[in-house]
Amino acid sequence: MESITPNTQDNKCTVKPSEQEILNAIRTMMLAIGEDPDREGLQNTPDRIIRMWQEIFRGYDATKKPRITTFKNSAHSTEMVFDCGEYYSMCEHHILPFFGKYYFAYIPSAEGRILGISKIARVVGYCAARLQLQERLAREIIDMLSAALDDKAEGFAIVMKGKHMCKTMRGVKNKGDMTVSYFTGCFKKNRQLRNEFFQMINMQ
Repeated sequence: MESITPNTQDNKCTVKPSEQEILNAIRTMMLAIGEDPDREGLQNTPDRIIRMWQEIFRGYDATKKPRITTFKNSAHSTEMVFDCGEYYSMCEHHILPFFGKYYFAYIPSAEGRILGISKIARVVGYCAARLQLQERLAREIIDMLSAALDDKAEGFAIVMKGKHMCKTMRGVKNKGDMTVSYFTGCFKKNRQLRNEFFQMINMQ
């Protein structure tokens, strides 16, 4: 089984622990919380955790980066394109889940290209599959989609609503709702356009 490869884009970590070292580390954590990793029901848990990490932290694997299909804007449209869906991520402070809905829009360049609409959800999922901050996640999604259009779109908008288990399950044990927004280009400059975007969100 292939172990998780550390992300070298944001840090200098080059040593990849062996699978056995990872298994031992998980067993140690289970002992630390008072569990017996050798009892029935837990014997295969370290291995299951490794396989789960490969899936939910695929955002560290550059080979899993989605290919973003774009098309020539043959209609020279500059109308707002809107998309929404769900996302799931893990908070970098406590490694607990946060999840919710994203609302995305962009204005294509009349002489540029347009995004394959299904690719938006794939980019959201890929960027979310790391230890994240909700604010940074919103920016990373826009940055990746903007780069796919050679930074020629008229503007991007994203709102992400999330529920954070690090606030709900621990600490204050209160409702962990959080909303972040990020705008570029015409969405940042044009209040009327932002209001139109918010109206579309309210219709969902």
